[in-house]
Amino acid sequence: MTWTFTADVGAFLDAAGSSLAARPVENTLILTITDTLRRHGPHAYGAGVPLLGWWRGADGEVAGTLVGTPPHPPVLGAVAPEAVAPLAAALPLTRLSADRATAEALAASWPGHRIEEEQRLYRLGTLVEPSPAPTGRARKAAPADRELLVGWHFAFAQEAGTAIDHAERLVDERTASGALTVWEDDGVPVSMAGVSPLLAGTVRVSSVYTPPEHRGLGYAAAVTAEVSGAAVAAGAREVLLFTDLTNPTSNGVYRRIGYRPVADRLLIGVAEP
Repeated sequence: MTWTFTADVGAFLDAAGSSLAARPVENTLILTITDTLRRHGPHAYGAGVPLLGWWRGADGEVAGTLVGTPPHPPVLGAVAPEAVAPLAAALPLTRLSADRATAEALAASWPGHRIEEEQRLYRLGTLVEPSPAPTGRARKAAPADRELLVGWHFAFAQEAGTAIDHAERLVDERTASGALTVWEDDGVPVSMAGVSPLLAGTVRVSSVYTPPEHRGLGYAAAVTAEVSGAAVAAGAREVLLFTDLTNPTSNGVYRRIGYRPVADRLLIGVAEP
């Protein structure tokens, strides 16, 4: 009943891949991060060396996972409660992203903590098309949209208070694969939404962004509904997305088109003295 750590994403997936796939909703972030590391190498998220870990219970099955991609904080997947104390003993964590219960359990041993971000994970139930529908139409992103969409990704990250160092790569990949959609009105792009690769039957909607001058007209709901329905039609068993809990507008939008809450996730760190 110990944690094992490696910098080798292949070794990690050999050990924990089936466990991740068995619970793809709770492990959605680990699945997409490790897929990116597998495709783009260990420095896909930065110059630091990745840290990947898994915990086996008494039955020998993997029941906890962690992926760290410096300079970003470690991300925990589904972690059994009995794996929390061994993780705290094995790794001096001072900042992490985890489901609320796991994050709070780990922070209980710290002298104090601060919650930097609270997110809610949603899964799509029955898709409800926006009503009334906004004017305009959806279309796949094209290479000619690159500069605009890269700028929108940076603007999205700035508003969310997060860092993004691979916007160009993300836009290029998603444009090439058809995983980035633009809503345009009268020929003018007004909103976007992307989806992650299909992994273990699951995709995650992300990068939903509407510039301030185009907000309040229903574009975000429409483009999100478009990519969500397309993901289901393409064979996704689960369509997921995260929202910032401090943004009641986006949470309301996603609920109205059929998304239902699954769990909350915290980005949490040791409090400054």
